[in-house]
Amino acid sequence: MADLIRVPKRVIPDPEADPHLREEWLVTNGLGGYASGTVSGAITRRYHGLLIAALPNPLGRMMMLNGLSERLRHPDHRVVYTGAEELAAISPEHTLPATQFRLEGGLPVWRYEWEGFVLEKRLLLPYRQNTVHVTYYLLEGPGKLRLGLRPAIHFRSHDAPVNSGGPQKYVLTVSDDQFEICSRADLPTLRLLILGPCSAFTFDRKETQSIPYATERSRGYEWQGSLWSPGYFRSDMGAGDRVTLIASAEPWETVRALTPENAVQAELNRRKLLLARSHPQTRTGPAAELVFAADQFLITPAGRVEDAARARAAGDEIRTVIAGYHWFTDWGRDTMISLEGLTLTTGRNNEAGWILRTFAHYIRDGLIPNMFPEGVKEGLYHTADATLWFFHAIHRYVELTRDRTTLQMLLPKLVDIVDHHVRGTLFGIAVDPADSLLRQGQEGYQLTWMDAKVDGWVVTPRRGKAVEINALWYNALRLLEQWLREEHQETRATQLGDMADRVRESFQRRFWFDRGGYLYDVVDAETGGDDSACRPNQVLAISLDYPVLDESRWPAVLDVVTQELLTPVGLRSLSPKHPDYKSKYYGDLRSRDAAYHQGTVWAWLIGPYIDAWLKVHPGEQAEARKFLEGFKPHFDEACIGSISEVFDAEEPYTPRGCIAQAWSVAEVLRCWVKTAPGS
Repeated sequence: MADLIRVPKRVIPDPEADPHLREEWLVTNGLGGYASGTVSGAITRRYHGLLIAALPNPLGRMMMLNGLSERLRHPDHRVVYTGAEELAAISPEHTLPATQFRLEGGLPVWRYEWEGFVLEKRLLLPYRQNTVHVTYYLLEGPGKLRLGLRPAIHFRSHDAPVNSGGPQKYVLTVSDDQFEICSRADLPTLRLLILGPCSAFTFDRKETQSIPYATERSRGYEWQGSLWSPGYFRSDMGAGDRVTLIASAEPWETVRALTPENAVQAELNRRKLLLARSHPQTRTGPAAELVFAADQFLITPAGRVEDAARARAAGDEIRTVIAGYHWFTDWGRDTMISLEGLTLTTGRNNEAGWILRTFAHYIRDGLIPNMFPEGVKEGLYHTADATLWFFHAIHRYVELTRDRTTLQMLLPKLVDIVDHHVRGTLFGIAVDPADSLLRQGQEGYQLTWMDAKVDGWVVTPRRGKAVEINALWYNALRLLEQWLREEHQETRATQLGDMADRVRESFQRRFWFDRGGYLYDVVDAETGGDDSACRPNQVLAISLDYPVLDESRWPAVLDVVTQELLTPVGLRSLSPKHPDYKSKYYGDLRSRDAAYHQGTVWAWLIGPYIDAWLKVHPGEQAEARKFLEGFKPHFDEACIGSISEVFDAEEPYTPRGCIAQAWSVAEVLRCWVKTAPGS
């Protein structure tokens, strides 16, 4: 039996009170897998771990290595621990905090200084491997420093509660220098290897119970769990020595294919190429950080083996976009909004084409998938806007790449999409023949990007004719009209042009809220009447390539949005003047979802805002760039080097939600280029 260790009772840290608990890092592997934690080493989320492997369906992403207890022994036998005291079940007085944390090429580096010793720790995940390398470099030291590393594990889905699964039996198998940990037959094997001077392993099983996860507690989830350890590795390091612990869910031949030095060089070279092929305006400064951040969301989905085989048979590769870390999978809406910033701005045009063709394969009933749930093959289609954003993404791709072949391949599918919308498709999505506007809505579903739902409660249902849905609908009709004319399909193009004319005329008449000087959010709402809530969705009536709103009304709408919704980190989702406005996104799931689109600031909306602003103020790129300045301080909080999903609606605009969000990064990066001098 493993020894049981119970973490001593103490005050559970509060992420609200301790900003260091909100400083996190993220490294990904191009498959959807990742490693993540707090800079301090404290484990506060169910998602914090050193190896979250992306595995074939139905497993999905699995927590394989939760953490390492790191023990340093001085030549005089004094001992300190770095990182999380929770893993070692020791008091904070015996821990050694890092003297520095930094990113080098987007990869995390910790520096520790103690009694003349200077130690650096670095972490990377070799690209497209479910493997992590944790390397310790002793830069200076007055003698031998003994490094002890105790792995801590709890095999589970990365999204499962920290107390899930009950007691598990783990089996350790040792063969020469190779260590394997197994549990149930349906779970993968964790392989461990240590490389360093005078390395050894001590068999010393322990189970640490009642480990607190502070952020899970603050979010209203299960927050106490246990971790098991088979024993600990040790290595005696002198100045100039390095020790690497490798943990992997891959076969041994893959684990040993790269030495730690070769793995580092390969990843650094890959990152140099990312910058080299990216837009020239993104190769230095904050934009370069965002290029590395953008790379984290572009993945080859490990779970969808059949899809990968189909794509390769057609001479393609399968690519998709993780919407956000830690808990999102790939979402159609987020992918299409993010596509330009993540791929075209960063010179990854081929991958943009693969993504578009991948999603085209999944079109059903005139819709692209809203999302692919973790561990399953089929997508869910409950979205009214993702398919319309698909047109936008194709347009930006074709404009840059001139890839007419892909456009010609997709045109029949795009025509079919419009036909489905005209005659009516799933979830009440249909054109109203009276005015050609697009309506949507079905009880129990949230179909727009304002999609919070908890316990059957759709917080902002917006059923009816939503403003951004009709802006996107008009834009899609005009784009398809344009493409059909370019392909000499004049009759159908004229039909679409006539419909677009009716949409535009109806839009001016129905959506203008004269008393407020801005646009209704929803007209012909399900409950009757029109919704005059001042929301950021109206910006899309100006920002898209084919704006549906009459130009004479652009300044008025932009002024209202600027005065009531603009913040340094994006747009509020609801005006503070509205009775349903919530200034803070915090608490349990119901509290958070009640505020998700009722004031909470969304970073991605800064993109459409800047697009609209530059249409009203053409040529004023320098002024537009100022709207991005508020994101610079944010690079040093939440997920270091990335951009969060949402923020509180009032100062200090505390970052919330996912620590790294695809469309947040994509839109800030895209607009950084768009607002560059001479653009």
